Amino acid sequence: MIQSLAIIEWLEEETYPMPPLLPPEPLARAEVRGFALTIACEVHPLNNLRVLRYLKRGMDQPDVARDRWYVHWIGEGLTALEAMLSGQPGPFCFGEAPGLADVCLVPQLANARRFDCPLEAYPALLRAESAAFAARNSVTRRPRNSRTPTDPPLGALARRHVSVRTHRNQNQ
Repeated sequence: MIQSLAIIEWLEEETYPMPPLLPPEPLARAEVRGFALTIACEVHPLNNLRVLRYLKRGMDQPDVARDRWYVHWIGEGLTALEAMLSGQPGPFCFGEAPGLADVCLVPQLANARRFDCPLEAYPALLRAESAAFAARNSVTRRPRNSRTPTDPPLGALARRHVSVRTHRNQNQ
């Protein structure tokens, strides 16, 4: 299985449907998917390592030019994403629990920091990232395989990742 969004949706639909990564209402699901697809189709492709390597090696661009490219395009993408979260109460991208949008957002912000992109213009994105880290930290303080009825939703996301790796390793 390839492509992050396909894997995430497979996990959501077939393997670990609870807690849900998408809201139950069709319009809200479309809004969350639109946010995730903006990252997957518009932001990430311009900034992935393959493209950055080509700028440097294939086009002989110096690091400073490559970095300017990255900062420009991640800035364009984050500006669009911030606008999509306008009016969302949070603390996560689209509500009180982490979901598909949060799963896609957090790595993009981590990549932006690697290139020293200024992030202060994106308070809604930073709020969602902070909530995701807080949820993750509350899960990782417990032993890896412990499960309780009060697991925050992101705890199941962490278990999904472990389960997919385990399943993949068993089938190799």
